[in-house]
Amino acid sequence: MNALPEPMEQWLEYLRGNRRYSSHTLQGYRQDLQHLVRLQPDASLHSYTENHIRQSVARLHAQGLQPRSLARALAAWRGFFQWWAPRAGLAHNPAAGVRAPKIPRSLPKALSVEQAQVLLDRPGLPEPKTPIECRDQAMFEVLYSSGLRLAELVSLDWRYLRNGQYESQSWIQLEEGEATILGKGGKKRSVPLGSMAARALNRWLQERPKLAGAPSPDSDPDPYAALFLGARGQRISPRVVQRQLNRVATLAGLPVNVHPHSLRHSFASHLLQSAQDLRAVQELLGHSNISTTQIYTRLDFQHLAKAYDQAHPRAGRKQD
Repeated sequence: MNALPEPMEQWLEYLRGNRRYSSHTLQGYRQDLQHLVRLQPDASLHSYTENHIRQSVARLHAQGLQPRSLARALAAWRGFFQWWAPRAGLAHNPAAGVRAPKIPRSLPKALSVEQAQVLLDRPGLPEPKTPIECRDQAMFEVLYSSGLRLAELVSLDWRYLRNGQYESQSWIQLEEGEATILGKGGKKRSVPLGSMAARALNRWLQERPKLAGAPSPDSDPDPYAALFLGARGQRISPRVVQRQLNRVATLAGLPVNVHPHSLRHSFASHLLQSAQDLRAVQELLGHSNISTTQIYTRLDFQHLAKAYDQAHPRAGRKQD
């Protein structure tokens, strides 16, 4: 990947170290900054004007970038110049006055309550027995029970651990029925674990040591602490979670492509249908802006109807 001008590299490092942006977000910002440098080869950072920014947006649009990608690129450029302009003595941020293309706000794809129950109850399929099957069931229950992002799920530790340079950032507390999550922007939140998720987690933790290559407490603390492990005993990767979810959805006979984020969308949609409390769902999802949460529903939100245990389809189900 081509190197960027030093000020841009410094900004990305600032976002990583001070703002704790994820590697995925930083990779996207790096690509967006490279677009700008490539599109304006004769302009130095000190000489950028609003016209340079507008030209770059137009050229990316002509190359086929969609409104959402253009908006992200413009946000990256605006963020960089907002940070760098005062340090460089620029009079203003050249990207500040350029508006992003309008992005259609469509409802995310969510499973129906019935489809979610089919996916998790697995009617017609045998009960999970192997370590992999128990792990997968626990992962999917947690995704739907707590509305986690995929990155948040794989970052979970099975308990809080502090060992040398390692300290847990996200972990479960089964006895309390909740999890502590480090979300986007370094923001921590607590989310509930429904009874079905807790039961699946207990089953998985019994099977977890049997997974091939499961690490010991004396080894690297990261895989030792990880709640969900891959086949080689390391912290599970997002790609494996997605692959396994698609596999189980196919076995369950669901006629839709199920992505881990589909369960987050389903969590939000089903809670809003029952509780009609937009602010509560915003907190549970870890959204900074309530407008992000509003895309999950077109209902009129009047008051808090029910608490989590009453509202979520699987939170209070009686155990066998």
